[in-house]
Amino acid sequence: MSIPFFHSATVKRLLAWKLFVYNEQDGKVYENAVKTLVKKANSTKQLEELEKAITTQNAGTKCIIIPRPLLEQMYSCYGNNFPHVLYCRLWRWPDVQSHHDLHSLETCEHAFHKMKSEVCVNPYHFQRVETPQLPQVLAPIQPEGPASYPPSVDHSYYAKGNANVQASFVPQSNYLPDNAAAGSSQQVNYSTDTSQAQMAPGPSKLNPEPILYCEPAFWCSISYYELGQRVGDIFHASQLSVTVDGFTDPINPERFCLGQQSNVNRDSVVEQTRRYIGKGVRLSYVDGDAFLECLGKNPVFVQSGICNQLYGWDPSTVVKVPNGCNLKIFYKKEFGTILSQSATRGFEAVYQLTKMCIIRMSFVKGWGAESKRQTITSVPCWIEIHLNGALQWMDKFLTQACSSHTKCSSKS
Repeated sequence: MSIPFFHSATVKRLLAWKLFVYNEQDGKVYENAVKTLVKKANSTKQLEELEKAITTQNAGTKCIIIPRPLLEQMYSCYGNNFPHVLYCRLWRWPDVQSHHDLHSLETCEHAFHKMKSEVCVNPYHFQRVETPQLPQVLAPIQPEGPASYPPSVDHSYYAKGNANVQASFVPQSNYLPDNAAAGSSQQVNYSTDTSQAQMAPGPSKLNPEPILYCEPAFWCSISYYELGQRVGDIFHASQLSVTVDGFTDPINPERFCLGQQSNVNRDSVVEQTRRYIGKGVRLSYVDGDAFLECLGKNPVFVQSGICNQLYGWDPSTVVKVPNGCNLKIFYKKEFGTILSQSATRGFEAVYQLTKMCIIRMSFVKGWGAESKRQTITSVPCWIEIHLNGALQWMDKFLTQACSSHTKCSSKS
C-alpha cells in the first residue's frame, strides 16, 4: 500500500506508540490497518486528534471517523476483526479478543449503534464489557415443562408493565429438549475438533452453500464480576457440563470456583453475598443448546435475550431460577433461523444479535426497574457467559453473508 511521505511518517509515529511487540505476520495486519486509517482520514486534523487521543489517553477527544462501508470491508480483510478492535488492541488493551469485548461510549457522536454513515474508531471512545449497559426490568417467570418451556403466567397482568410477576418453579432436574433424546435424527455428535461442523440438510434457493455451525473447542467463556469490576481470569469451558460455585478447586476443568477469586476492592456487601453462592449453578451444553440449573440454596437471576424474544417477553426480562430448577438459556436451531432472517436485512441486523449470544446471571440478588438494584453492575456477584459457538456462527454470517451483500440460509 503506497502512501505519501507525510502519511508514511504519521504511520511510523502511530505504530511507535503500540503497547506490545507483535510478530511479522501480525505486524502486517496492524500496519495495513493503520495505513488504511491514515489514508482514509478526511483531514490532517483527524490524524492530529488521533495522536492526541493516544498520547493523552483522553476520552474527551473528538471522533476519528471512517465510512461505514469501509468498516465492513476491513472486517473481512483483517481476519474477521473490526478495525476499532485492532486499534484498541494496538494502543489501549492488548488483550482485547474481539468486538464482543467492546462497547462504544454513549457520548461518542459516531458510535456504531447510532447508525450514521460514518463510524468512529477512536480507541478512547470505547469501554470494555466489564461495565455493560443492560436492560432494567426484573420479571421472575415460571417455565412449565421440558418440551415447551413457555411459562404459565398471566400475560395480561405482565403486559400492564408489572415487573414483579411472582411464580413458583416446578423442579425438573432432567430438563432437556425433545430433540436431545438419544437416537434423535436431529442430534449431532459433539466434538472439540473445530473441523466438525453442522450443515443445513439441503441447499437453499437463496444460498447453495449454507453457512456452517462449527463446534468450538470451548463452548463458552465465563467472566466473574463483583459490582462493575471483573475479578480473576476468564474461565473457558472445555467440558460439556461445568459448575460455577463458591468453593475452591483451582485445577478441576469441570468447575469454575469463585471462592478462590481475590479482589482488594471487595466490600462487606460483596463478601456477605459470596458466602451464599454455595453450590452455585450447573451449565450444560447439548448440541449447541445451553442449559442452566440452580444447585445452590439461594436463587439465581438470568437474562437471556433469545428466551425473551422467543416467548414475547420484554427484551430486558430477568428470570428468577430457584434451587433445583432448570432453564434453557440458548436455542441453537431458533438462533439459526433468526440469523438467516437478519442476514437478509444486512450487516447491522446481524451485528445486533451479539446480545443473544451473551447470557448474564447474578447470584442471590436480582436486578431490574422494580428492584433495589437497577442494573446488573449494582449486583454484588454475577457472571457473564459468552456462547462461543453462537458468536463464531454470527461472525461467519457477518463475513460470508453480510459483507458480500448476499442472502444466506442456516438450518440446524
